[in-house]
Amino acid sequence: MEARERFHFFGDRTTWQVDRRGDGFSRLYAGAHPSRRGAPGADVASPYAVVDSVTDVTQRSDVPQIRTPRLRLRAWRDSDREPFARLNADPHVMEHFPSVLTAAESDALVDRIMSHFSTHGFGLWAVEVTDLEPFIGFIGLSVPTFQAHFTPCVEIGWRLAAEHWRHGYATEGARAALYFAFHRLELDEVVSFTVPANMGSRQVMERLGMHRDSTDDFDHPSLPEGHTLRRHVLYRLKRSEWRAAPGSAA
Repeated sequence: MEARERFHFFGDRTTWQVDRRGDGFSRLYAGAHPSRRGAPGADVASPYAVVDSVTDVTQRSDVPQIRTPRLRLRAWRDSDREPFARLNADPHVMEHFPSVLTAAESDALVDRIMSHFSTHGFGLWAVEVTDLEPFIGFIGLSVPTFQAHFTPCVEIGWRLAAEHWRHGYATEGARAALYFAFHRLELDEVVSFTVPANMGSRQVMERLGMHRDSTDDFDHPSLPEGHTLRRHVLYRLKRSEWRAAPGSAA
């Protein structure tokens, strides 16, 4: 027997229907929210009609795979290393990090990401745009290795090639990662952090429903005193808040 749930994400007027079946396979069907019936592009026949885009969450290997309407969050491949190195060498992408990465440093980061999946069962997924781009960066969940007042914790994060910004990919993939964090992992809370000037990422955090308390802001312990990027803002989202969003699963 399969169980069905219907919910929508913070700031999203799409209703997602979850079919949880006995084989451990979940599908999130995207359909127009009832308030959008009759709007251009909305499915007027049924607010919960299955559309061509289906989001799947599957566990067929050591790395869970997630599909969203446009993206696939998947395990890393050796072929991802070269475009990832280009991404990490781009000063525009790395503007809010201490420095760009060399190819060797980028490969070492991939190795750490893959090790994180082996240790925790989740991590920063490689992201592709279905049928368009084989690799655009990463989106996912990680356990910070430094100590701060909010650790231990699980962080949600993303890093995409600049040519794929402003398409909503970070928000779309992060919403799916939050579903995985709260619905599959049953985490109590997910955090995210960045430097105050990184308004692009902060806007994604806010679209996800995450919120900031200025008393949570902190100095990143991996950066020395006086470093211009040491100060960070912290955003949080609790599972109870995520589930209490209008239309979310109870």
